[in-house]
Amino acid sequence: MEIKTALILCAGYGKRLNPITKELPKPLLKIDGSNLLEKSLKLIENLGIKKVKLNTFYLKDQIRNFISNLKTNLEIDVVEDGSEILDTGGGIFNMIKKSSEKNFLVLNPDTIWSDEYLNCIKDMEKIYFNQKFQNILLVVNKNLSFDKKLKGDFNLLNNILKKENINDFIYTGCQIINRNLFSSVKNKSFSILNIWNDLIKKQRLFAYESKNKFYHITDLEIYKELSKNQ
Repeated sequence: MEIKTALILCAGYGKRLNPITKELPKPLLKIDGSNLLEKSLKLIENLGIKKVKLNTFYLKDQIRNFISNLKTNLEIDVVEDGSEILDTGGGIFNMIKKSSEKNFLVLNPDTIWSDEYLNCIKDMEKIYFNQKFQNILLVVNKNLSFDKKLKGDFNLLNNILKKENINDFIYTGCQIINRNLFSSVKNKSFSILNIWNDLIKKQRLFAYESKNKFYHITDLEIYKELSKNQ
């Protein structure tokens, strides 16, 4: 991988998994013997990325304690959102400001990441650099989603995303972004959707399609089902 730094979003409340997440942050939920954050870190390490930044807010001490006791070769930096939660866009921007890198792999640990994603993420990165993109999202057809309640976020044509009345593709929680996307950001707390929607208007929100079955911890019901099946 050309990308040297990965970002993991770990600040959220995980309210759809209450009551479990009243005591335990969502990234530390276990599936098949390891927690969601561990699975994200293993994927990053196996991609050959050495540096990781992850943001915290809700139950932040538990995540920091987990990282401090983790045996890993990764260089992990825990970045706190601060006195208020910064949402997805603000959290990413806050982590980027702590780095001199230009390009970042971003993971949401809500997805159950595994080495099955190695090749498609590497292929996505090749397109990103070859086409000189400033963003690319890993998406999957909703037919491959374990959670059949999930509706599509986008439609995809020639690596370009758009939103229509009926959408067939789900964002997997993996993207590559360039720091220049945040050059005009003024708000401290904001959703990454704000940036995506602006890019859609310009037909500049790009994507790569994953063919892997998609396992995402949407809510308590899905978590319980996946815990049985894994």
